[in-house]
Amino acid sequence: MAEPGEQLPEEVLALIFRHLPLPDRAAAARVCRAWAAAATCSAVWHDTSISCDCELEGMLPPYLSACLDHVQNLWLEFEPSRKSSRRAATDLLTALTGRTPGLRGLCLECRGEKPLFDAGRDVLDAVHALCGAASALRHLDLRRLPFSLDDALVLQVAHGCPELRSLFLDNRTLVGSVGPGSVLELLEACPCLRALGLHLASLSRTALEALAAPERAPFELLALRCACPEDARAPPLPDEAWAALSLRHPGLQVELELEPVLPAESVTRVLQPAVPVATLRLSLSGDTVGPVRFAARHYAATLRALEVRAAASAELDAALEELAARCAGLREVHCFCVVRPSVLHAFRARCPRLRSYTLKVTREPHPWRPTLVA
Repeated sequence: MAEPGEQLPEEVLALIFRHLPLPDRAAAARVCRAWAAAATCSAVWHDTSISCDCELEGMLPPYLSACLDHVQNLWLEFEPSRKSSRRAATDLLTALTGRTPGLRGLCLECRGEKPLFDAGRDVLDAVHALCGAASALRHLDLRRLPFSLDDALVLQVAHGCPELRSLFLDNRTLVGSVGPGSVLELLEACPCLRALGLHLASLSRTALEALAAPERAPFELLALRCACPEDARAPPLPDEAWAALSLRHPGLQVELELEPVLPAESVTRVLQPAVPVATLRLSLSGDTVGPVRFAARHYAATLRALEVRAAASAELDAALEELAARCAGLREVHCFCVVRPSVLHAFRARCPRLRSYTLKVTREPHPWRPTLVA
């Protein structure tokens, strides 16, 4: 009798198994020799997503260990408040450190709330060690880690991952500990970097000038988060430095996220006419109307997405209508307060490239889902 799976080539089985969650891959590997060979081949593990909440706890470490050499891009999710989930994540990162010199991409995501006063030292130490060993790493995304990132980690990435193409450090933390000096050293050590996410306080005029250097590879995305006291105290970045950067990289897109910690005077320092803002997220405790009007008048050529969290008002409605009239290239607009019907009409009529929007004209239960434009 033919073994199960012998009727299908290994390539077809691998194509199927790569879409299975980890427990199902492990179960498939135990069916027969043909399935075991397909379930452990490199094509199945090239891009791997693992949830430490349900997939690693108490399950066949030998099977996973045998496949680590094949992992090139890893998305790893864990819950920091659960010891078993957290331990599974750090154990996996530690195992990767000694097994996968070919790792190309790593994205870490925390679910749920972290324990109070938790600095995440165990997780960050594991990431630090991995970055020292994964010399081929090209993409590192730490935006969804709730821990304060520091200069030591950035410098380890700079000197351990010279092939880096994208690095995102703009996470949700109340303390910004990455200084401009380490960012500058990162830019010098990673000449191929083309996407970077930072807290505003980590960026400097010298870094903008380094990015605008003639020998620099094309730079595509700069994501800036303004969410902690250090960001509010950050010195302004000269408009001429932004202009030089935009001239050097005409395709550059800047994402700006402004949160309640920013006072009004800090908002005016951040929003400068020469910044090529493509995505603007406003969640301010103070004036939101002024920043929306500023965006309408200065970012009309570049703005592609707008998100606003504010209290409803006639002034905000008028500002949104002005933005709709000026920003014809807008693709997304999401306003998490009730707006008058004329605002919805303005965006539908004036923004022909609009793909999705959240514009509610009556109060509805949350969560509000975006409307897709056919």
